Amino acid sequence: MSDIHATDAHTGRLSRWQAAMVIARRDFLAILLSRTFIFFLLGPLFPIVVGVLAGGIGSSVRDQVDRAELGVMLAPAEAAQVETAHARLFPQLDAALPAIQLLDSGDPSAALKQNDRNLGAVLTGSIAKPELIGTEDQIVAWEGPIGLLLAEAKRPDAVPQPPSITLVATSSSTADVTRSRLATAQSGQVLLFLLIMLLAGMVLSNLVEEKGNKVIEILAAAVPMESVFLGKLFAMLAVSMVGVAVWGIVGGAIHYAAGNSIPVLTEPAVGWPLFFLLGVIYFAMGYLLLGSVFLAIGSLATTVREVQTLSMPVTMLQLMVFFFASYALAATGSWVEWAAIVIPFSSPFAMFARAAFDGAIWPHLLAIAWQALCVGIFVTMGARLFRRWVMKSGPRGAKKRSVWSRAFGPKSKPT
Repeated sequence: MSDIHATDAHTGRLSRWQAAMVIARRDFLAILLSRTFIFFLLGPLFPIVVGVLAGGIGSSVRDQVDRAELGVMLAPAEAAQVETAHARLFPQLDAALPAIQLLDSGDPSAALKQNDRNLGAVLTGSIAKPELIGTEDQIVAWEGPIGLLLAEAKRPDAVPQPPSITLVATSSSTADVTRSRLATAQSGQVLLFLLIMLLAGMVLSNLVEEKGNKVIEILAAAVPMESVFLGKLFAMLAVSMVGVAVWGIVGGAIHYAAGNSIPVLTEPAVGWPLFFLLGVIYFAMGYLLLGSVFLAIGSLATTVREVQTLSMPVTMLQLMVFFFASYALAATGSWVEWAAIVIPFSSPFAMFARAAFDGAIWPHLLAIAWQALCVGIFVTMGARLFRRWVMKSGPRGAKKRSVWSRAFGPKSKPT
């Protein structure tokens, strides 16, 4: 607060941008030097750790439980033929061909019910007249692979082996590059969305807290309310950039320590340096757009409950916008992609994904200029709403007005 009081005598000579920078520096340092900022940095690590553990455990469970096996209940000589054929085909077919268990003669239905075996079906009868017993969906799925297995088992030894095929691998192909860059585009979109949604909500709690302890009134007495709005928005953006930088350094260290155990994404069409730069720019644009909406919402709300009620529809709409931008990846060149680029809230996601496929730079320059214009419009609208309602108060005995009436109804006279 010392910076604000130090400028009280000069507020008449301070421009709105200068006053906004004073507010931004005050909020930035207050958050950065607080003890809660450490917990803010550690917060995203817990979901990541839980997700990695859950994914690893789930993969292990699927490998142990979902991998059904085929029981072979044939005469010993024919069972040996099937086992030999399975050993020849399994390296080529892998997951398409189930693992087998040789069973003694008996009741196939009883063998399927034994808990110590993970049998999906039982092959019985003979190689000439086979019979596959199991649930309908399992035997339909295995009909083709088991038919190929039996055909290989019936093949006489005199028939020569198939000719050996010489494999000549190329460095890449158009389909391979497109598929690989699609993974890069999708990963970039998801990361951008998670960061914006995770960090944009900070402005809500910060504003409601300061409205509750009357700090906003002190700030409004020193600088214009539009400057308070802009200062808080840019302070939260700067704090978010610090958080992203810390998480990026930690993630890079983990990637470096893990070596080749972590899959490496294909280089985007614009190259990694420019791709990262565009990611920072599009993150800033998306954050300012969504942050201005959240900050305007915070100016309407007086309690945490109202904040949650108002922010939930915005969050759900932003989720739909992200899905729309993701769908535009599969409709390159169509009206869907152009709509995703033009709509301000989906434009950062659509253009960031486009950077992975298209190496042209000029579309990004136009998109950034358009997004900057939209940021200016939304920030101006949010600042006006912020100025109108954040300092509005009424008599204690007056009836409390709803959020809808505060946003769109006539403005009551302040006391």
